[in-house]
Amino acid sequence: MSRNTEEIARILASLHAQAKSISTTLGSNDLEFSSQLLFIDPDRHYIVIAAPEGETRNSVLLSRSRLNFVCEFSGWRIEFAAADPQRTTLAGEAAIRLNFPEVLVRQQRRGEPRTLVPPIQAMSCIADAQGFAPFEGKIIDIAHGGIGFLVYPSDITLEPGTVLKGCRVQRHDKTSIVVDLEVRYSMPVVLADGSHAHRSGCVFLNPTREVMDLIASFAPVGG
Repeated sequence: MSRNTEEIARILASLHAQAKSISTTLGSNDLEFSSQLLFIDPDRHYIVIAAPEGETRNSVLLSRSRLNFVCEFSGWRIEFAAADPQRTTLAGEAAIRLNFPEVLVRQQRRGEPRTLVPPIQAMSCIADAQGFAPFEGKIIDIAHGGIGFLVYPSDITLEPGTVLKGCRVQRHDKTSIVVDLEVRYSMPVVLADGSHAHRSGCVFLNPTREVMDLIASFAPVGG
């Protein structure tokens, strides 16, 4: 995770130079939106992206206070958030201006695909249940490599390297699974309802057979 504006600008410039697609979801129905970076302010105040086609996507996009973008680039998964979307034009074409990202996460792409946890099966997790300050979060996606992602209240911040002891993962109508997690990165997010939270990438430290079976249960059919 980087908060260094020069490093963030360098990575964004690479995405721009190679015309990489950046994507996000809009609204409570997870309306997908893919775009490209069109301009990066040399003074690191703002960025400009291509505007979506159709007024529906434009209206939903402009109603959000912050957008979270992801991009696959040279074996890395890039994630960054940009706030305050505004209509603008660039070279006579409609575009969207956003504040320059404050945080960018670069994570090496895993060999195994990450699988979203279906909302109906969303797993609650009492993180650090055997540690100093337990709190409740949700695991929103999972992978064969053992990576889970927690979403938790915005007043909690987890630093990379933090070990969460005895986390209790609870699936619907199933007994809980206890596992230790180590935080790899953290970043602020804005949820579909507009509320603020944090999201952390975590690795399972002691993946028991129960944990591996849990991961496998979310694997795509044929995957």
